[in-house]
Amino acid sequence: MEIACLDLEGVLIPEVWINVAERTGIEALRATTRDIPDYDELMRQRLAILEKHNLGIHDIQEVIATMDPLEGAGECLTWLREHFQVVILSDTFYEFAEPFMRKLGWPTLLCHKLVIDDGGRVQDYTLRQVDPKRQSVRAFQQLKYRCIATGDSYNDTSMLDQAEAGILFCPPQNVIDEFPQFPVANDYESLKAEFTRASARQI
Repeated sequence: MEIACLDLEGVLIPEVWINVAERTGIEALRATTRDIPDYDELMRQRLAILEKHNLGIHDIQEVIATMDPLEGAGECLTWLREHFQVVILSDTFYEFAEPFMRKLGWPTLLCHKLVIDDGGRVQDYTLRQVDPKRQSVRAFQQLKYRCIATGDSYNDTSMLDQAEAGILFCPPQNVIDEFPQFPVANDYESLKAEFTRASARQI
């Protein structure tokens, strides 16, 4: 059996923090794992910005309520579920993801949690585990599943490397340049073709 392991932001949904940056006008919130590979460094920067500008979880959720999955994402996800078991492995947070999961038909999602006080202030975040995407793929492999993974950023590359096959989806050029071993799909039709090729190639 094969499992398709998908990143969420940049693959199925827009980048939440970029949309928050556009809504609030705070340019520093545009940074993602495409720009800062160290996830803890990135999140500490985001938390400091939220504190400085007195933004809480409700402000972020208001932005999320206006967002939809990427065009074609739902159809691609349906196709993947017809051919594979599908799990979304993300560095987002359950407090962000629920509206998107509803719109995508409630796929399985493994991600992180925020620490929020009674006033809605985002105090901290809790990782599910260190290097969770790689560890999840490794756990599936120990259960005798073959994994094909796709993502767009630095924080996806350990998952792509651990999987039997890894595919970059619409990545920035710096990620392409640093990880030339992974094929690149720049639209959903190309992504489906790469999954088909990877599935046919028993590694």
